[in-house]
Amino acid sequence: MLPYALARPFLFSLDAETAHEFTLNTLRRTQGLMPACASSGRPVHVMGIDFPNPVGLAAGLDKNGECIEAWGKLGFGFVEIGTVTPRPQPGNPKPRMFRLPEAMGIINRMGFNNHGVDNLLANVAASKYKGVLGINIGKNFDTPIENAADDYLICLDKVYSAASYVTVNISSPNTKNLRQLQGESELDALLGALKARQTELTQRHGRYVPITLKIAPDLDPAQIVNIADALRRHRIDGVIATNTTLGREGVEHLQHGNEAGGLSGAPVFEKSTAVVAALAKALNGELPIIAAGGIIDGAKAQAKLDAGASLVQIYSGMIYKGPALIADCIQATR
Repeated sequence: MLPYALARPFLFSLDAETAHEFTLNTLRRTQGLMPACASSGRPVHVMGIDFPNPVGLAAGLDKNGECIEAWGKLGFGFVEIGTVTPRPQPGNPKPRMFRLPEAMGIINRMGFNNHGVDNLLANVAASKYKGVLGINIGKNFDTPIENAADDYLICLDKVYSAASYVTVNISSPNTKNLRQLQGESELDALLGALKARQTELTQRHGRYVPITLKIAPDLDPAQIVNIADALRRHRIDGVIATNTTLGREGVEHLQHGNEAGGLSGAPVFEKSTAVVAALAKALNGELPIIAAGGIIDGAKAQAKLDAGASLVQIYSGMIYKGPALIADCIQATR
C-alpha cells in the first residue's frame, strides 16, 4: 500500500468527501490482500469483552461496514461501524464535509447518510474480520423525534446477533432535534426501552451484547451528572464521550471554519476530554468510558485514559496522520 505521506497530497487535492469515498473504495477492493499488522498493544477487558488493545476506530468513517477487514489488519483493537439507520437515506445535501488543515480539524454535516441496516449486516456477514465489532445505530431523519425509540429498537433487534456491542447515537448535531434525546425525560424513556429490549434479546439469542451511549461534548455540568445518573439507573454498559461539537472556538477565522455541522479533530480535544473527566467523576467507576475526540497522537490517547477512559477511538486524526496514528496510540497506551 502507498505510504500515507505520499498519498495525502493527492487525497487533499480532492474534495473532502470525494477523498473519503476514494479511500474507502480502495480499502474495500484491497483488504483481502492487505497484510495484518502485528499488534503488541495492552489487552483490556471492558464490558465483558476482551480487547487486544485499547485503540479503536470511531463510528462514521465506515458507515456501511464495507472495509471491516481492512481496519482490523491496520491494527485497531476494535472497530465501530455506522451510524446505520433502519432505512437507507442519502444524508444532507453536498458539500457537507470540510477540512480545516491549519487546525487539524474537520467539519461535517453528513446527516447519517448510509445504505440501511440490512446492507450493513450483509457486509458484516461477508467480512472475514473476527475481532471486536461495535455497531452504531441511529434514527432516520424523517422519523419524528417522539418516535425515535422505534428506530433504535428496530436497529437493535437486527444488529444484536452480529455485534460485539451496540452504540446508541443520540449526539449527532446533523439530524434535526436528535440531541433532544439527551434531555432528562427523553433519555430516561429511551434507555428504559433499550434495556428492556436488550433483556429480551439476551434470552432469545442466549448471548449478552453490551449497549453503549454516545454523547455530545456540548453539555453543561448538570447535564453530565443527569446523563451519568440515567446510565447507572438503567444499567447501560458503557458511554462514548464524545461526538462532534457545535462550538467553533479557535477556528472561526479559518476557511470553512463557520460551516454548519459538527467540528471534530484537534479543536475538540480539550472540550471532549473535559467531558470524559467529568463523567468519570460522576460515574465513579460504575461503567466504562470510551473516549473519542481530538486524538491526533499517542500522547492525546494516553491523556484520554488519564482522564478516566478505558478505551479510545480515533477518526479525524487518521485523515491527517494516516494509519501510523494507530501504532502511535497503541504504543503510547501500552
